[in-house]
Amino acid sequence: MIYLLLSITASTLIFIVFKLLDRYNINTLQAIVVNYFAACLFGVWSYDKPFNIKEIADSQWLFGAVALGFLFIAIFNVMALTAQRNGLSVASVASKMSVIIPVIFGIYVYNEGVGAQKIIGILLALVAVYLTSVRAKTTTNVTKGLWLPIVLFFGSGIIDTSIKYLETSYVSENGIPIFSASIFAFAFVIGLSILTYKSIKTPIRFTLKTLVAGSILGIVNYFSIYYLLKALNHESLESSTLFTVNNVAIVMVTTLVGLMVFKETISKTNWFGIGLAIVSIVLVTLS
Repeated sequence: MIYLLLSITASTLIFIVFKLLDRYNINTLQAIVVNYFAACLFGVWSYDKPFNIKEIADSQWLFGAVALGFLFIAIFNVMALTAQRNGLSVASVASKMSVIIPVIFGIYVYNEGVGAQKIIGILLALVAVYLTSVRAKTTTNVTKGLWLPIVLFFGSGIIDTSIKYLETSYVSENGIPIFSASIFAFAFVIGLSILTYKSIKTPIRFTLKTLVAGSILGIVNYFSIYYLLKALNHESLESSTLFTVNNVAIVMVTTLVGLMVFKETISKTNWFGIGLAIVSIVLVTLS
């Protein structure tokens, strides 16, 4: 349970850092690229065995890590486009409701338990995520650019499902740091390629605050994946339970942080969603 709590904390800090990037006018894409480089270095540093490129090249999870690296960059950009064109609420709902994909995968592939209480908890969790994410006084046209939230929904779900599958099938417990570092390394290479392409038309300059913010984001990002993998590796929680609690708790905590730290307004609907989220977590955890 401690690994799950740490993963939720780290994931919440990611949202806080992204909020601060906007406040201090830091280029988000540049910070994301620096973040993946820093996360990779931190993963290598955390590895308790000698770093061996051949061992990584021969690993069974290599191609999975490459695919995840691509998805990390792609879905981050889709998330940004969704927020810009469809609104933050739509982006949040699309990414967090994707929890249903790894939950169904865990139940179907790994024959995880599925009783009436868990089903009710999962359904309440989906409703809670929506209610917590809804923002008042929005005139956003949800149907505009509908393909973006659809891609975000499936992309986020595929990432969580892939991490679960690779961790279960190919990654040993002491191999989690280097596996995480490899994902971040591939994401960095892909992100750097995008920046290089963009720099052909417009010269790019990394500022000190971009490097610092990106490095902080990288360390937090690394731990969000590392502790999620550690939690998945623990036998006390099924993946369907873990992903439900993880996603709902992140939405709930980030909403409260937005209220208390960034003075964001929260409607009665949001408060009801937070309460429903707590109920869903209790139901799923105790099922």
